[in-house]
This record gives sequence, C-alpha cells and structure tokens, in this order.
Amino acid sequence: MPETETEQSAHRLAMLRDRLEQGMDRRAFLRTLVSGGYAIGMAAWLGVDDFLAADDDEVPVVTALVRDDPADPWSIQKRTRTVPAEWYAAVKQALEVNERLAQLSFTGYLGSTVVPGDQKSGTASISVGLSSDGHSIPEMVNEFAEGIDLNSETIINVDEIQNGPVHRDPHLADMLVNERVPSGVACETPSSMATIGPALYHPDGKRRFFVTAEHAFMENHDATDGTLLLPREDSDTVEVGTVADYHPIEDVAAIEPTGEIEPASRIDAPSRPRVRGQFTKFGLATLVAQDAELEKVGALTGHTTGEIQGIDAVTCFTDDFCRRGQIRWGGEMDLTDGDSGSVSYHRDPDGDDNDVLIAGFNNARTWWPGQSYVWGVSAYQLTEQHGYHF
Repeated sequence: MPETETEQSAHRLAMLRDRLEQGMDRRAFLRTLVSGGYAIGMAAWLGVDDFLAADDDEVPVVTALVRDDPADPWSIQKRTRTVPAEWYAAVKQALEVNERLAQLSFTGYLGSTVVPGDQKSGTASISVGLSSDGHSIPEMVNEFAEGIDLNSETIINVDEIQNGPVHRDPHLADMLVNERVPSGVACETPSSMATIGPALYHPDGKRRFFVTAEHAFMENHDATDGTLLLPREDSDTVEVGTVADYHPIEDVAAIEPTGEIEPASRIDAPSRPRVRGQFTKFGLATLVAQDAELEKVGALTGHTTGEIQGIDAVTCFTDDFCRRGQIRWGGEMDLTDGDSGSVSYHRDPDGDDNDVLIAGFNNARTWWPGQSYVWGVSAYQLTEQHGYHF
C-alpha cells in the first residue's frame, strides 16, 4: 500500500535523524535540513535542537536517565552532554564491531568488551576473550574491524573454580526507614542467599519492585519457590514479596512487594546515598574515558570500589547462551557468593553530593587465572530489553 504524504515526510525525517546519529557534521545537517524544505524550527520536533547548539567538532549524547524530582521515580528525563565528535565516532564504531563479534561467535570466542579511550585521544578498542585451545581472531574479523584495535586475551581453565568463597557473616537489615529496604543488605530465597538491589520501577502500571539475582532462585521457578525473605537484625525473618518476573539472560528477578515493607531508592553505604537514576551506554563510556571508579555494597563483602574495565560486554562463560550489555569493573575480590543482586554505581556528576546513578547489577566474578573483574548486566540493557528503570 503506497505511503501517504505524511508517512513519506515522517520517513524522510527518520532517515535524516539516522544520518545525524551516524556522524553527519553540523554544517551538512543544516544544509540538508534547508534543502529538504524543513525550517530550522523543526529541530525540536526532530529532537536535534541539542545538536544545533553543539560546536562543529562536538556531538550531543544522552549520558543518563535522571529523575527531575528526586522523590518521583516517574519523572525520568534524558540528560544530554556534548562529547568530541571523533571520540563519539570511535566508540560508536567499536560498539558496532562488538555486536558483530557476538553475532559471528566464531570458534573459541568466549566474549568481548568495548574499552573507550580518553576523549582527547578519539579512540576506542575491544578486548576479545578466547579459549585456550589454540584459537585466534579470524582474519575476516580484522577486515570489518578496521580502525578499531582488537586485543585478544586467552582465558584458561574457565570451567574450574580456583577458590571457594571465604566465610563472612552477612549484613542484615536493621532499622528500616518508613518500612523501606535499602540496597546492599542480605535477602533469602528458598534455596540461597543474595543481596537486595535498589527499588526497580516499571512504567506499566507504575509498579515498584524488589530486585535481586535470578540465579538465587536456582532453576526451579515454580510458584512455591518464588518468595523473597528479609532476615533482620534482632527481629524475625519476614516475607517481603513474590517473584513477578524472572529474566534469566539478564540474571535479574523482579519481586512484587506483598506487604507493608517496600524497596527503597537508597544504598546501605555509610552516607546512605540516594539513587537518582541510571547511566546510559554513552554515560558509561564517558566514565571509562575519565578513568572513573564504580562502587558497590554487597551483603557479604560490603562497600568496595574499582575501575571500569569495559562496557557493552558479551559474556559466554557460564551458560549455553551469551549475555550482552554487560559491564566489567573492579576485581574478583569485589564480589563473593551472596553479593549477587547488588548494584554498581557512581556519584551523579550533576546531582546533590549524596545522589548516585546506577551503572548495573553485579552477578558474577572471574575465577580463572589472568583476569580479575566483576560482571553483570548494565542498567541500560535492562531498560532497553524490559522497560525497567531505577
């Protein structure tokens, strides 16, 4: 069926926006806009008014989703910043190459991650994990990755856990503020222990969830095993919710509160930081470019910090499928059994001193020689795939 004039116009505008996102410079964009018969006032309708305000050698990117009103989780707004165009192009290309690597999944491929360079360098690279039985990066990969450094790393004995967890007493919830539970305290399922993350929200029905690692419920996902328990200091353990949705690929379980106790947008660190939102993919890339550190509070290892080692990572170590949109940070000592479900976070650069933005969940750690980091799904991946936000 032929497109109407309105549909044709919308299609042309969408193509123009796509070209803009692929690196069209500001002057070329303005010429195209005018030659196509569109007034400069259409910029806001196109969503490119921030682009017109940028310098010729910069492009705007969305770095975070942030609450306009800290107390209102539904007041989420996009935060935009300008970054050097050359750096943006390099990171964008590396992200695209990394996606092609995951799709190709050649023999010996165990995962890869994007490592943005500092913004002045205008570079980005990809670290590729290979199995130890003689595999290398195929020549065809080097061809489509031209301009992006591919650094291969051999992963040895990935199936053998080197050391068991050190016994630690879990940090239990003590005094709840307004009957709300902060992130970083222990929770229990019928089969194991994990850490509660900060309140997770979904716009469908404006729902609020407890959240922790899906693997804490093991593989038995029937209704009788979907309860979440909260052990407390000097008080009885209480049931706080039942699982509403399991997301095995992201390793996340969303738990609907069933009583008066609800999750909080707070983290149980000494300063009790307030969660104001979350980083996007380019927000994380900007943190890497600045050599920034992430923080986490787990029920077993407590508060730790560490540098980000890679973003938009693919991990194929532990299951018969690969996980995408992962973040790697810190070292293997930053996580132990019982810390899964905690979140990594960083101070909100534009918020109050006590505001933080979530980077992602902490689900696993390396246990093989030669590499040391924590990994888990990025917050932006959970938003893109399932609509949740912090």
